[in-house]
Amino acid sequence: MMRDGYVVSWQGQEFDAAPDGDRVRIYSTTALDGFEEIRPGRFVRVLDPDEYDEMSYVRTLCTWRGEPFIVLAEADNWLRLEYTGGRAPVARQLGLEEFDYGVYQGWAPAGEVRDRYEHRI
Repeated sequence: MMRDGYVVSWQGQEFDAAPDGDRVRIYSTTALDGFEEIRPGRFVRVLDPDEYDEMSYVRTLCTWRGEPFIVLAEADNWLRLEYTGGRAPVARQLGLEEFDYGVYQGWAPAGEVRDRYEHRI
């Protein structure tokens, strides 16, 4: 599993979330009481700050070929990774593409990725 975004703890459950000014939108894939269907299989509810317990940013981190990365996406048995080691020669040696100045990304076979874990901010 790969997560990269806000999450909110509300009524003992964790939901994907998006800040919306002073409020927060939480999302569910199932119809729950007080949620509005915005498209098939996608439901939203808007909460005021005093209604939820905690909001965090969750990012999935890992290592690939001994170097640190953020997991950006999953497709079949491949992971889109962004290098966080800060050394351009290493990024080039790994065959990564320079997505933006100093930002290196690439696809890696999921079976080669190690130490995958979630980091909360």
